[in-house]
Amino acid sequence: MTIQKLPLEAVQKVRQYIKSNLALPESENYPKPQTLFDTSEEPPEPESLDALGDLFKFASLPEEETPSPNTEGHWFVSAVNPGSTLLKLPGLKLKPNFRLAGYLYRVPEGGAGSIWALPEEFSTTAQLEQALAASGDRAQPPQPSGALVDFMEAVEGDRSPSSYLVASILRRELQEFGVLGKYCEWSHHHLINTIPPQIKWQWRKAAPKDLIPKVASFSDGRVAVEFFTCRVVPPVAIFRHLDQYVAGTYKATCANQALAIKV
Repeated sequence: MTIQKLPLEAVQKVRQYIKSNLALPESENYPKPQTLFDTSEEPPEPESLDALGDLFKFASLPEEETPSPNTEGHWFVSAVNPGSTLLKLPGLKLKPNFRLAGYLYRVPEGGAGSIWALPEEFSTTAQLEQALAASGDRAQPPQPSGALVDFMEAVEGDRSPSSYLVASILRRELQEFGVLGKYCEWSHHHLINTIPPQIKWQWRKAAPKDLIPKVASFSDGRVAVEFFTCRVVPPVAIFRHLDQYVAGTYKATCANQALAIKV
């Protein structure tokens, strides 16, 4: 087994790069309520009964309408391409003929998101929208036809130690895609390499001696990634993250454990 330590500053830059590429436009983060008429503009006064009839034709809506950005708890397809994140990500890339697609869910108190990896032939907007019919509340996102069970199955890389650490950060950022308000989790975690001294901690286990991000590579091809974070909202806590990868894949078994809580 060999262990490689990686500088926290580099990991933080990778995380910031991923976050910036997954940023959503205001129209998808905080959609404005849709109305039938734009009240800022009065419709022109009809000159005849025929013209009056044309106004009603213009205002009519189709019987079935595909959900667009809304705050009513209806899932909708995001216009953001999550796969663009991997174009310049060090050590990782999207497998050929695959793409990532995202869905969003918005309610007044927050929002959620869901990302799927699927073959390109199943990734047209029309095909993604078909999955909306079977979606439900926040816990029941759309699942498009042909989607992989784990989006990380569509990721490949150079299998360098650093690429696995990047994969661990990427997974968590993709899982947090579109999450807002009270539903945020990973967004509240700050990467650390030392124990924050300004806080008094109650340790559930012995305090680790080394919080620097590290990657362990085994002779059989297995890889383990370890890094630490501090959750900065109550309950404030120090977390240890341990991801284990089987040989030849970036699909991991992840464990996130609170080691200490703020007294």
